[in-house]
Amino acid sequence: MRVADWSFEGLRALFINCTLKRSPERSHTGGLVDISASIMRKHGVDVDVIRAVDHDIATGVYADMTEHGWATDEWPALVETVLAADILVIAGPIWLGDNSSVTKRVIERLYACSSELNDDGQYAFYGRVGGCLITGNEDGIKHCASNVLYSLQHLGYTIPPQADAGWIGEAGPGPSYLDPGSGGPENDFTNRNATFMTWNLMHLAKMLRSAGGIPAYGNQRSAWDAGSHFDFENPEYR
Repeated sequence: MRVADWSFEGLRALFINCTLKRSPERSHTGGLVDISASIMRKHGVDVDVIRAVDHDIATGVYADMTEHGWATDEWPALVETVLAADILVIAGPIWLGDNSSVTKRVIERLYACSSELNDDGQYAFYGRVGGCLITGNEDGIKHCASNVLYSLQHLGYTIPPQADAGWIGEAGPGPSYLDPGSGGPENDFTNRNATFMTWNLMHLAKMLRSAGGIPAYGNQRSAWDAGSHFDFENPEYR
């Protein structure tokens, strides 16, 4: 099958760029996002990109932090875009060997919505796929990616193979991804991993969409609360 034969029309993807830089300042993380987003767009995926720091996202683990003392909170509006997406990619930089504070805040706010249920009584993020992109000029891609991907699967996202990509250049202070002479945009390892991640996200999202999501048996919070325990045997429940 030729590349041109692959179509993923009807799928929606959301990239949340967790850079510390407000628009229109150049984001190196955004440069890596562009690689994946451009492939998706070529094959019919409707792609949105949000730079989280451009929005007033309150700190906390509740769905709407204005109900908990914050004057403003744009997250309740942004999460509608999250819930509309079949594919979510969290992208962000490394600072002090870890994910950025913005990345952490976004994941905390995703967690705030994870207890909501879909029409099948499953957690709200079931039936969607997740991945991540990491940039920086210090070590930590695998550490940061493992934190993001663990968090996404814990919230209900399905993680495909090779669901992450990143670029850090040489260890220590130096040029960032889009800086002249960095070698980032030409790096074959980064470009290969970003491409594989993109295709695996699209393939798995299409499979889940065609299958109607994750089968709604054995994982329904609503059914568990109603007394169905899916072959879990414990004298307390008899």
